[in-house]
Amino acid sequence: MIGYLKKQVRAFFVGCKWYVLVPLARAIGQLRSPRQILRVWPEGEVTLGPKIAIFMHFDGRGVVRAQLLDYMRELRDAGRTVVFVSNAGKLLPASLQAVREICAVVILRRNIGYDFGAWRDAVDYLGLPRAGTEEVILVNDSVFGPLVPLGDVLRRLNYEKADIWGLTESWQVRYHLQSFFLAFGPAALRAEAWGKFWRSVRPVPMKFYIVNAYEVGVTQAMVKGGLRCAALWPYEKLIKLVNRDELEKLILAEESELGKADPIQITRKLQVLRIRDGVARRVALNPTSDLWRQLLLSGFPFIKRELLRDNPTKVEDVGDWVEVVRDSLAADPEPILQDLRTMLKGGAP
Repeated sequence: MIGYLKKQVRAFFVGCKWYVLVPLARAIGQLRSPRQILRVWPEGEVTLGPKIAIFMHFDGRGVVRAQLLDYMRELRDAGRTVVFVSNAGKLLPASLQAVREICAVVILRRNIGYDFGAWRDAVDYLGLPRAGTEEVILVNDSVFGPLVPLGDVLRRLNYEKADIWGLTESWQVRYHLQSFFLAFGPAALRAEAWGKFWRSVRPVPMKFYIVNAYEVGVTQAMVKGGLRCAALWPYEKLIKLVNRDELEKLILAEESELGKADPIQITRKLQVLRIRDGVARRVALNPTSDLWRQLLLSGFPFIKRELLRDNPTKVEDVGDWVEVVRDSLAADPEPILQDLRTMLKGGAP
């Protein structure tokens, strides 16, 4: 009886979300102006290079983390004109000055519309693509890193093989390139699907809707428009890294008395089993959380902030991320630890 009541309550709230909250949020988004820009630096016409990176940021304190400045420097040094668009509304003077030294354009806007609202404002304000635009990369601040040189990653973007590139791809909800990094080449920028999608983006005040309609929706819109989408770290290749050999190594290590008692060793095995169970049952996994270890060990430059801050999907083996970053990548985990000291509540890194 209790189980039945729980199902009914759950169904009620799901129904409320789909039939009440989502339509209400969409209506608010339609009523709001999509233009939420407060200030732009510099004023007037801006000269942009052929390759542009639009970097979306939010911090309620108006701070730009040191790692984000490094990220933007690497984009600039790799030949991208960096456009910084912040939903913070205002930045602290030191952060604003640091951003101006790196970026060609700084756009400050209201915290309305999440990432896609910010990107839409930048695309619209700058009139992208322009006649000479060859590439637009959309990135955000939802990651820690880069942990390896970003130029090596950017050189792998080949618009002869695909029109739109992500770093990772997901099959959750529907197939899509994960939106923390999306690179659009010449064919995509001049396709009807590009303009049609950005005209559809509205400042809807619901993250659930944004994820479904825009994060998933942008890939779906591009594919339906006849464009080719691909990931630098394909889902299938990541899954294949978690093979029987990997599992057998963990089981063999567990045969010793220390292995049997070591919680870190146990969590690694549990996570491998979890991944293989998902593969066996055709359950879509999230590469940037479930497959974080496989990504890093194959040269991926980032760790998702959400994974280390909240671990919302309860990934088993993330407790030794510092060891992986320091010993396997020869990268310094200290900048991430500095941020976690201000972010974590009641947990350890």
